[in-house]
Amino acid sequence: MVKPLIEREQLMLFRATPNGDMAPRDAQDLMAYPFFSLAKSRRVVPIRFEAGGVTLTVEGVPEHGIATIWDADVLIWAASHIVQARDQGLRTSRLMAATPHEILTFVQRGTGFKDYLMLKAALDRLQSTTVATSIRQPAGRRMHRFSWINEWKELPGACGRAYGIELILADWFYAAVMDEALVLTLDPTYFKLMGGFERWLYRLVRKHGGRQVEGWRFNLRHLHLKSGSLQRYADFAVQLRRLVHRQSLPGYWLSLEHVGGTEWLRFRCWSVPPQPDLSTGAVDKSVNKLCLDSGITRTTFGESPANDTGNHTCASTVSPRPATVSDLLN
Repeated sequence: MVKPLIEREQLMLFRATPNGDMAPRDAQDLMAYPFFSLAKSRRVVPIRFEAGGVTLTVEGVPEHGIATIWDADVLIWAASHIVQARDQGLRTSRLMAATPHEILTFVQRGTGFKDYLMLKAALDRLQSTTVATSIRQPAGRRMHRFSWINEWKELPGACGRAYGIELILADWFYAAVMDEALVLTLDPTYFKLMGGFERWLYRLVRKHGGRQVEGWRFNLRHLHLKSGSLQRYADFAVQLRRLVHRQSLPGYWLSLEHVGGTEWLRFRCWSVPPQPDLSTGAVDKSVNKLCLDSGITRTTFGESPANDTGNHTCASTVSPRPATVSDLLN
């Protein structure tokens, strides 16, 4: 009887190239839906999302919990190297090898012993977290179930220390990365965002905002659903308003709108010239006061494109400051 090949033996090894000036890249599906926990504390409560024909369930084990949005940095590292190699005409594979130092420096972390232990914990969560989703599956609500990493191992070095890591990425994730239409470049300063909420919102805004002149907007209650957060809606909304006040997302301006008794988040890329139009007044007094307190001049977006909430209403927002080199990278 012929012994069946294990997955590792069936795959070509792809050695990640030196980081250099490589731009961070992310899969759009991961940016648009709640695949990760936003909390640094261990989360074992499953993430469940269902809207617009998309079904998603994310589950973790009590020992490790659900993979966090910081753990997703490993997937961004992997996607960035795969896309660069693909664009250079090189062969890639789901079986990847790198040193911990290469991964940690790419995602702008420290390289000490504690950082290495945190990287190993992230790999454990990525492997033990299971995802079941209908995204990119045939019609009829068929589901694809996978873990972000099928397996990973340390490569032995001198004095018993590990000098490298090998990991096997999920086929679902790898297929998304290999499709040029499903990958976006991130601003490198993304890795400097400290809060899980902040990181989640940047990824969502980057995916939907692009460089559209009119920007994009979301109903706050729909945003709460898309976050997968365990926060009450009221606490979620307070945290979102604080982010709007800080304007800390790289490459985008945020503003709040009140239209027809509904609160919306509007966002637009800094590098898009403002469209002057003072004819609308959809922002309530509290938002006007926020603009004044922040020293920001109000202007308008005009009509927004269709979004996943089906909204097309005109509304006011804040004007962008001049774009920087970092902005243009976005």
